[in-house]
Amino acid sequence: MAAPALLLLVLVLPTNAWPGLGLPRQPCVHCCRPAWPPATAPGPYTRVSGGDQWEGLPLVRPTIDISILKGEKGQAGLRGRPGRSGKEGPPGAWGLQGRKGQKGQAGPPGAPCQSASAAFSVGRREGLQRADGLQVVPFDTELVNLDGAFDLAAGRFRCTVPGVYFLSLNVHTWNHKETYLHIMRDQQATAVLYAQPSERSLMQAQSLLLPLAAGDTVWVRMFQRDRDNAIYGEPGDLYITFSGHLVQPAAEL
Repeated sequence: MAAPALLLLVLVLPTNAWPGLGLPRQPCVHCCRPAWPPATAPGPYTRVSGGDQWEGLPLVRPTIDISILKGEKGQAGLRGRPGRSGKEGPPGAWGLQGRKGQKGQAGPPGAPCQSASAAFSVGRREGLQRADGLQVVPFDTELVNLDGAFDLAAGRFRCTVPGVYFLSLNVHTWNHKETYLHIMRDQQATAVLYAQPSERSLMQAQSLLLPLAAGDTVWVRMFQRDRDNAIYGEPGDLYITFSGHLVQPAAEL
């Protein structure tokens, strides 16, 4: 009952009667605007003349928390247009090697391989002597003659497949007579087979690798100097042979 009585007493008594009751007197301050005019409003802790007991108190300004006024999140807007492509970045590091794939199916068979070939091997059973000048050595025995490229009577092989050829010449010398032969390419002497006169007959051989162009001819020439030149032969045996074959075609060089 004390609280309602005190409230009734405050409402009934005038303000000039409060000091008699021992209550402090507070200044009247407007709640909607400052107590002093803006031009003369003192700052915080400013001393005001008049001896008022509220002088020197800080000026309190109210603040509002904006976060409590934030509304609910709105709906997402429409998707904008895609932007321009940026510049290409640097290449990245190599990744890990993947697993080995499955074996594929076999392809169709290819065209048959066409390999070039050329070879000859001929011989002479009768001996040959020459007393003057030069002489082409003819042959009378055909051992191998692919495509008929060697002419036995003329003693010449005509090249139809250009490339590198291996050539070899084997003869039997005649007692007390010189043996002097050339392996010829067209009119050029490329190698010599030579044996001095001796009391004993010997087997002599010469071989070489020689590049040939299409149409070149290869043959054996007997060369006469100041001595009798001869090669030995017998009808029953083959002492004189001339052979050659293609080692590598010019297209594969």
